[in-house]
Amino acid sequence: MSGASRITGAFAALTITICALGVSSAQAQTPNAVPNGATAPGQPTASSSIHRRSDNDIARDVRRALSRTPSLNASGIHVRSRNAAVTLTGRVPQRSQVARAGSAARSVRGVRSVSNRITVLTRGGNVH
Repeated sequence: MSGASRITGAFAALTITICALGVSSAQAQTPNAVPNGATAPGQPTASSSIHRRSDNDIARDVRRALSRTPSLNASGIHVRSRNAAVTLTGRVPQRSQVARAGSAARSVRGVRSVSNRITVLTRGGNVH
């Protein structure tokens, strides 16, 4: 074997060793690391292509979006999220606010669907 071949071989072996040590070191320093590619409780699985947000986070963000929507009285609107499907219930004073609330809820990241069950409360107290 020539000197150049020995140096190339030694360099390749050193590179492989450094890469292997770097991966082991990175895995050891990762918080909540789980051996053998297993998934820690509450963590997304490798088969899920996107990270799903919790229903609590989605409902909170929908409430924030509603409260920040111009010309929308969100005080009478209730938000529920189940498997990223949001349900809006409650009453608003104007019909246009029903559509605004639905649009605001749909704009929140992680929302899969919106069931808009908001009703309009008229001046006489009747629900439409």
